[in-house]
This record gives sequence, structure tokens and C-alpha cells, in this order.
Amino acid sequence: MSLFRKLFGSISEPGKKEVKSEDRGKYMPEVKLPIDERFTINFKANGGKFLYCEDLNETFQSLHNIINENNWADKQTLVFDDNLKDKFKDSNLNITKKIGDSTFILTTCENLIANDGSLLICSNQILEKKLLELPDHFIVFATTSQIVENIGEGLRAIKSKNKKTIPTNITTIKHFKSGDDKDFLSYGSSSKNLYLLLLEDY
Repeated sequence: MSLFRKLFGSISEPGKKEVKSEDRGKYMPEVKLPIDERFTINFKANGGKFLYCEDLNETFQSLHNIINENNWADKQTLVFDDNLKDKFKDSNLNITKKIGDSTFILTTCENLIANDGSLLICSNQILEKKLLELPDHFIVFATTSQIVENIGEGLRAIKSKNKKTIPTNITTIKHFKSGDDKDFLSYGSSSKNLYLLLLEDY
């Protein structure tokens, strides 16, 4: 059962006690958190905004709420992916493929990386554009089955999924705007104001 179902869909069974770290022996190995929980913790630590969605209707509603919260209703949305454009066709987005006209980008990603909370993307999502060329505001649609342990696992997944032609421009988005422009952790990288719409699909 995934972390999200545990958090949102069920009550813990009576009689099962959580083993606290101080009750464990000194030489016992550390308890490893589930992969989805590790991703969530690291993603939020990077400054990302996380919205868990149980179904597509909840995803559409969350997108609507983000747009209203930021007063983007009359702004242009950059969407490169025609499948994504079709999926969100009833969301009343002002879609463009011109970067200069857009306020935010709606995109997918290849994988969500648990060990550092980053998002792995490539030319399938952003063509051959550099992150610096794209809008500062990202809304990323992904599913829980896209969470992988590390970048190596994500790269293997890309290779496996694209056997004929491996996509180019593979990169990660890791630093999200934290409100502090002088944050030394994100120095030299392209930080983005990033919302993640994460759909449960396990």
C-alpha cells in the first residue's frame, strides 16, 4: 500500500505499534522510509509545492485552484505535449507553444527521483530548450508509479521506454524557488516555482 493511500484513505490497524528510534538497538540498521515518502520529504525540502490527487477530477480541480491562486486565468500556458493538451482540454487553458507569450508551463516529467526530490525531464517534455529559457512557473503532472530510487534508475527507465530513439536534453529540476533569492544551495542553477500534481495510479 502506498504512503498516499495510508495518509488519505485508511486508518492504521489497532495493535500495530510503531517502533520508535530510541527503542531500537544501537547497532540496528536505520529504518528506510518507503520510496514515495522519501520523494515527498525531499521534494518539499527543495521548495516544491506538492498536490496529491486520487483521480483525474481531483487533478483538474487542483490545477484550477493553482491558476486562481496565482491569478493566471487570463495568462498564456506553455504546453509542448499534444497528449497533455488533450488531457487538459476542458480546463479552459489559453495554450501557446511560444515561450515568450507564456506565464507558466504545464508539462509531464520522465521520473520523480526519491533520493534527492528532483524531477527528471528530457526533450520529450521541453524539446531542446534550456531550463533558463522556460517560464519561471512550472506545473508538472506526474503519477506515483513514476517515482524511482535515483537518477540511474530513471535513466534506465528512459532507455527502456525509448528503445528506438533515446531522447536528448536529459536534465533534472531540483531547486525550486524558496522565496530567498540568495539561497546558496541553488546558486548557479535555474530555480523554478514548481507545483507537482501527483496522481495516484498504484
